[in-house]
Amino acid sequence: MGRSRLSMRKIRDVLRLRQAGLSTREIGRACAIGKETVREYLGRASEAGLGWPLPEGMTEEQVEAKLFPYEVQLGRRREPDWAAFHQELRKKGVTRQLLWQEYAAGEANVYSYPQFCARYRRWAKVLNPVMRQTHKAGEKLFVDYAGLEMSYQDRTTGDVRQVPVFVATLGASSRTFAKAYASQALPSWISGHIDAFEYFQGVTAIVVPDNTKTGVTSACFYEPDLNPTYQEMAAYYRTAVIPTRVQRPRDKAKVETGVQVTERWVIAPLRHRTFFSLEEINAAIREKLAELDNRPMEHLGKSRLELYETLDRPALRPLPDRPYELAEWKRARVGIDYHVEYEGHYYSVPHALIRKEVEVRVVERTVEVFFKGTRVASHLRDGTKGYHSTLPEHMPAAHREYQDWSPERFIRWAERSGAATAEMVRVILASRAHVEQGYRSCLGLMRLETRYGAERLEAACRRAVHFGVLSYRGVKNILEAGLDRIHPEDGAPRAEKPHPNIRGRRYYS
Repeated sequence: MGRSRLSMRKIRDVLRLRQAGLSTREIGRACAIGKETVREYLGRASEAGLGWPLPEGMTEEQVEAKLFPYEVQLGRRREPDWAAFHQELRKKGVTRQLLWQEYAAGEANVYSYPQFCARYRRWAKVLNPVMRQTHKAGEKLFVDYAGLEMSYQDRTTGDVRQVPVFVATLGASSRTFAKAYASQALPSWISGHIDAFEYFQGVTAIVVPDNTKTGVTSACFYEPDLNPTYQEMAAYYRTAVIPTRVQRPRDKAKVETGVQVTERWVIAPLRHRTFFSLEEINAAIREKLAELDNRPMEHLGKSRLELYETLDRPALRPLPDRPYELAEWKRARVGIDYHVEYEGHYYSVPHALIRKEVEVRVVERTVEVFFKGTRVASHLRDGTKGYHSTLPEHMPAAHREYQDWSPERFIRWAERSGAATAEMVRVILASRAHVEQGYRSCLGLMRLETRYGAERLEAACRRAVHFGVLSYRGVKNILEAGLDRIHPEDGAPRAEKPHPNIRGRRYYS
């Protein structure tokens, strides 16, 4: 019978009202049950030879045995191994229907499928919320930072430094990885995932983070935006990142319990130990994780390591040949000199992308530029500020495709400001391996003229040339400090030209 069994009080009422001559529909209305249910119980009573009043001295157990003979017999049979069923249910492709069929095969008197499911649900209610959830083997890895931090003392300075602990928990076996990192910045976040995959010797189909700002740039219920580096890392390991839904605490239950277990059995027991490096902390964490792995889990009777070996380990996807290399992504706009800037150095792209927005991907040794998902340039990383890395194939034909910007135009403009400005422009253009690489600096000088005026720009260039500071940045620093008002030869302030709007010191004496 699929529905819940009626209480003995209602069964008595059904029999009593039938004896009083009420119809099936009338009995259902009086007892607030369906007429089909009334018909079924009356049929069972008729088959059992029961009527109203019930035989004197008959107990409720005896009435139940008459109405439900097969179920009562089964009640005396050995209960199924619900812990084993719970573990089997976590394997891919295993359903409750399949487990019931295996349980009922070859047995004469067995629980019906609805009763089997109901009894399993009652058994599962005693589990904690995380164990109660059915996570398929190898399906999900839950990640977050622990609420408690650890600390170590710097041997040289004596300063105490707090460090966060990254936690990753497998959904099916609840096996947990933990490691301390220098910060919660993106490099540590990515390294935590890489180290967790290495620790578990495989990759899950899905990674479930909380909506941390490090990995999720925009928390949305339906379509959260991921950090580009985080997204690239997931694609490299062929896994999907599905953040927990906003205002859905059940989504976080597994990782929150993993964090709680880590805090109780890993971090808290180490609170009285003094560490002197991050390496010492992580060595101690590994020891505690080994203890946690081998501790039997209450109610299931097996350790996390045993469950991992039988459930998650066979279902995990293989690791790639090499770990993911951390990459930084940033957006940039191509300048008129067909270069993009990263940390003060300039890298060329095809000249057709002038003024286009591109994405720059930076790893330890390489800088790559992408336009609409396609890589258009690749350079060796160079940390020399103010210099250019230019590939010949990126240059326009004869450097004259864009006639609006030419050395002659910059020189003509500079000569209108003064001889020193013109000399500065000529030096900048001549100092570059390719003349176009100096266009950006010349544009900067033009903007300085707009802000400070031609006269001050000329004075600043004169001082810069005098002291050999032959760059846009040097001229800008002179103007910002007001050094253009001082003669470079003797350091005396320059005399201001007479002007009717300038009153002078005598006006206030």
